[in-house]
Amino acid sequence: MRFKLTLKVEKKFFGNKLPINYQYEQSAAIYRILSKANEQFSGWLHNNGFRLEHRRFKLFTFSRFIIPQYTIEKENERLVIDSDLIDWYISFLPEKSTEEFIKGVFMSQHFEIGDRISTVRFTIQRVEMLPSPIFLKEMSFRTLSPIVLSTKDDNLKIKYISPTDERAQGNILMGLLRKYEAFNGKPYAGTLDYHFSLLNEPKSTLIKIKANSPEETRVRGYRCSMKVELPEALMKIMYEAGCGEKGSTGFGMIEVIK
Repeated sequence: MRFKLTLKVEKKFFGNKLPINYQYEQSAAIYRILSKANEQFSGWLHNNGFRLEHRRFKLFTFSRFIIPQYTIEKENERLVIDSDLIDWYISFLPEKSTEEFIKGVFMSQHFEIGDRISTVRFTIQRVEMLPSPIFLKEMSFRTLSPIVLSTKDDNLKIKYISPTDERAQGNILMGLLRKYEAFNGKPYAGTLDYHFSLLNEPKSTLIKIKANSPEETRVRGYRCSMKVELPEALMKIMYEAGCGEKGSTGFGMIEVIK
C-alpha cells in the first residue's frame, strides 16, 4: 500500500538546508509520527516486524524526498531546498496499514529532519493513497531510492556489491523469498520463473547513516533501471517492501516505468 505525502517546507522556522545524508532521519520521523497516534502499532513495527528464524523484517520502504528545485553545497554536505512543496513516497506491506489509518496518522503532522548544523521543518499537507499497478509477469522499474545488495568476504566483513555483480540476481531473489515467508508465515511454494536485467548503467552512491556521530556507518547503494520477471506474489512484495536490503532505512524503493 503506497502513499504520496505532499510536504510544505516551513523555511521560517529553521531554514531550508538539509544534510545530504538524511535517510536515517526520515526513518526516525516515520516512527515518531506513528508513535504519536498509536504506540502499539509503532512498537510492533519498530521492535518486531515480521519474524523469520532470528531475523526481523520491517516490511516498508520509502523514497528520498522528491524536490523540484534544489542546490548542493558540497563543502558543507548540505542540500538547499528551493521549492516550497516537495513529495515523499512511503510504502507499507503489512495489512494493518489501511488507508484510513495511515491518512489519520500522517495528515497535518509536523516533523523535523536535520543534524547539529542545520534542520528543516516540514508540515504534511496532503496524504494520497496511490493505486497499485497491475502486476504482470515481466515489469520494468526505476529506483526512487538506491538499491543495497551485500555479501560477506572471507573475514565475514560486509561487502556491498553492484547490481551488475553476478551475485546480485541471486541476492535479490533470496531477499524476496525471505520477505514472503516472513509476511505469509510459510515459504513460497509456487512456480519460480525469475530473471533480472539492467536497463542502464547503475550509479553508485555512498550514504552515511547516523552521520557525524559515534554510531556512523556507511552504506553503498545504486540507482538504476531494471527489467524483472517474477511471479505476481513476489513482484508485489518487491514493489511494496523494496528491492534489496535495508528497505526500512529508505533503500530499494522502486516505481514502474510505464
